[in-house]
Order: sequence, then C-alpha cells, then structure tokens
Amino acid sequence: MITNEGKTDRIIRVLLGLALLSLTVIGPQSMWGLVGLVPLITGVSGMCPIYKVLGISTCSIK
Repeated sequence: MITNEGKTDRIIRVLLGLALLSLTVIGPQSMWGLVGLVPLITGVSGMCPIYKVLGISTCSIK
C-alpha cells in the first residue's frame, strides 16, 4: 500500500477521528460518531483513497 499522507495530515486525521468517535460515548451519544472511523483508519494507515483518485499527496517521501 502506498502512503499518500504526510505526518501532520495523519495526526490531524487521527485526532479528528478520535474526537468524532467520542460522540458515541459522551456528548449527544449519537451513532453519527462512527463516521470518525473513516479519518481514524485513513490516518493510521497513511493512505487516503480520495487523495489517490485526485492525485494528491501530502507525503514528502516519494
């Protein structure tokens, strides 16, 4: 699998994913918080399918 996310991008995605997932436990306790799985998984894996389709890469290593 090719990495197309830089370090900062990955950190932001993981933090955003965790924040959204926390909505299932605290706050409005809505299942919409499960949307946080998407940025969490892409942040941990370092690969974003939308970036690949659009030809975008924030990763400095080629």
